[in-house]
Amino acid sequence: MKAYWYDNKPGDQREPHDSGRTVSEDYLASIGVFYRHYPNIESVNTLAKERGYKNRDEVCVSPQAMGDVYESKVKMFFAEHLHEDEEIRYIRDGEGYFDVRGQEDEWIRIQLSKDDLIILPAGIYHRFTTDEKNYVKAMRLFQEEPKWTPLNRSEEVDTNPHRKTYLGTLNTAAVAAN
Repeated sequence: MKAYWYDNKPGDQREPHDSGRTVSEDYLASIGVFYRHYPNIESVNTLAKERGYKNRDEVCVSPQAMGDVYESKVKMFFAEHLHEDEEIRYIRDGEGYFDVRGQEDEWIRIQLSKDDLIILPAGIYHRFTTDEKNYVKAMRLFQEEPKWTPLNRSEEVDTNPHRKTYLGTLNTAAVAAN
């Protein structure tokens, strides 16, 4: 895993967009992003049991696996959105980027590769893309039945109860740090 501030320069979303300014795991944790490197599935299984994830599936995001819809799907995944549940991804192969909003609403890019696991809290704005190799295989874990409902950023979504709860955790963390 490598995390850094996104450079916001024009260019394909699959390019690194590395500003050269790193972001620490501690900062990611302060915004609710959980990261672990798990070289074996047993560690994932233990985490799943601890957090109550009952279901899982695997998805391969690549032109070979998705055919003609690949480009449109990658663009759709890159639209800024949130979920009302945690988003959990365990990278089985390949690489991809999760971009998340920091405390000042700036983008942080998180590069994940094989055996990296990330959990994004409910209510955090984020987006996803493959890298320039156009291939990632990921396990998705779910607490209940598999669902993936993105709520694209808007004024209405800004007032979503899950978004408000998430923002409350940031304020609590900031107060605790001072």
